[in-house]
Amino acid sequence: MGWATPDRDRFEWAGVRSMRMDDEDADPVGGPLPEAESFDDRVLGVSESLIRYVEVIAALVLVLLFAIGVFDLTLQIFQSALRGDITDPLVVVGFIDTALLLFIIVEVYQTVVAYTQESETRRIVRLVIYTGVIAMVRKAIIFRTGEYSSEQAALTAAAAYTLIILGLAALLLVERRTRGTLPESG
Repeated sequence: MGWATPDRDRFEWAGVRSMRMDDEDADPVGGPLPEAESFDDRVLGVSESLIRYVEVIAALVLVLLFAIGVFDLTLQIFQSALRGDITDPLVVVGFIDTALLLFIIVEVYQTVVAYTQESETRRIVRLVIYTGVIAMVRKAIIFRTGEYSSEQAALTAAAAYTLIILGLAALLLVERRTRGTLPESG
């Protein structure tokens, strides 16, 4: 038997039919080979991995700061109770200040975790707004006019705090009203 080629991709020799393997038609075992990565792609891959590790380390540092802060707040409360000045308004404001700092740490931690988990952009923005609201409420609670050089400086600071709080409240309101109406972006 000789060669018979009924079509260009098949051939027969000595009664055995086979397929011709053209370079452009043949895939290696296991599928096509992946395209070779460029040097830039490899560098970007390494940098993305490093960023992820740093984000995780930042989250762990925030957990440690939170634990230390809770311990410190508990210690402050016990010491004030032992001294008998736990009912002093300035001492209570100090407790509230420390507690609000702890809430800020929690919000920043949640923001870092959201970035690490590559959460949707809206969730991250919401967390940043909450962090800003807590920070500004903290500033308003601990605001003392005596800490400023003049009444004008205290009034300017109070006006700035008020504008920032109103702006954050407006952002929070807009975010809540548009929660189901805008497409999620990630």
